[in-house]
Amino acid sequence: MRGCFTLPMQKLLILSVAALGYDLLKTYQVRALAGLSFHPLTTTHPAVTCTAQATLRTALPPEAHRMPSNGLFLRDIRQPQFWNQSSRLVQGARIWEPFRAKGGTVGLYFFQQSLGESVDEILSPAPIHTHGGGLIMATYSQPESLLKGKNPVPLWRYWGPLASPKVGRSIVQTLTTHLARGTAPDLCCVYLPTLDYDLQRYGTQHRKIPGNIREVVSQIESLITVARQQHYEVVIVGDYAISDVTGSVCYPNRALTAAGFMATRTIRGMRYPDFHRTAAFALCDHQTALVYCQDPSVKTATRTLLETLPEVDTITDTFAGADFLLTAKPGCWFAYPWWQHPAEAPDFATHVDIHNKPGFDPCELFFGKTPFQCSTRPEHIRGTHGRNDLPVACASTLNCPADTLQGLAASIRDWLKM
Repeated sequence: MRGCFTLPMQKLLILSVAALGYDLLKTYQVRALAGLSFHPLTTTHPAVTCTAQATLRTALPPEAHRMPSNGLFLRDIRQPQFWNQSSRLVQGARIWEPFRAKGGTVGLYFFQQSLGESVDEILSPAPIHTHGGGLIMATYSQPESLLKGKNPVPLWRYWGPLASPKVGRSIVQTLTTHLARGTAPDLCCVYLPTLDYDLQRYGTQHRKIPGNIREVVSQIESLITVARQQHYEVVIVGDYAISDVTGSVCYPNRALTAAGFMATRTIRGMRYPDFHRTAAFALCDHQTALVYCQDPSVKTATRTLLETLPEVDTITDTFAGADFLLTAKPGCWFAYPWWQHPAEAPDFATHVDIHNKPGFDPCELFFGKTPFQCSTRPEHIRGTHGRNDLPVACASTLNCPADTLQGLAASIRDWLKM
């Protein structure tokens, strides 16, 4: 009689929650959520969104999945790119491949590098940039019928000076409705950016943070309640933990420009990068920076120069396609500017331009001199991340005896194979 019926497929909801630090939750007395107790977990290094999510999807370290930052420098075309959404940027087998091979279905919702992924459902912000410089808010949907033409997440709440913790509500409302219908995929991977914005703006001790903690708790509990009603197991995990900015900002590209290693073009008094003539530059991303030496002859001199910067803690050689990985000292972080005088700043410096800036710019979270510009003052930033010496929080209904994010991903892969 064994072959007369089929066992039901396992069902799992994975919540990747931005900036869900274990110490942060402990500080604000959140030790459990929806009946699940949190424990500390060591995340990836670098501890940034795209790197952590790539590890969660592959159970591989950054050197193997080749997503060592939120941005990459494409050497063949000498072009830096941040937040490129192509799934082909992440190398390695996905943890759900054996699960799909036996008939399981998979959905990725607001994960980075998800477009083109071999899954059954995808939702991702994908605005249309119009010819005249405008922006059409749009969400990428696979299949197209998934959202029925609706745009659940307003992009101006997702990033920039108007970014709000409430953006997570839109994601949760969309997913709870989808789960409640009973037709969602067996494995649902959801990203919640709720905590990210104010923690970077103000740090972990600001008066706004308790309200943000309550907000993310409410969002997670709403999603878990519906998921459990539909018989999903649950994994909640942070991608990184925010630490307070207590030290100074480091400008590696200013040092490399002054040394003649990074080349620029002056257009109408503004200094734009010239990556075709640049011998070495740093792709800055919070507390880490990837250094690319296009001229091998300057590699030793570049390393020697960067070792002199007081905010640099460690330099790792040959890291995931880059020549060096810089890690900042605790409380410090890396800013991308190469110019010295504000009048030399390129035009994009005062705008939200997450895809084209050759470095991550958290100053975009603040307005500048006018409401139509973003700030260029890094002293506004009070929270940062990238080091992995602060643990993230993890809770699960599964028996996943892992103490690292990579180990957790491997445990989930093994559970999905059962």
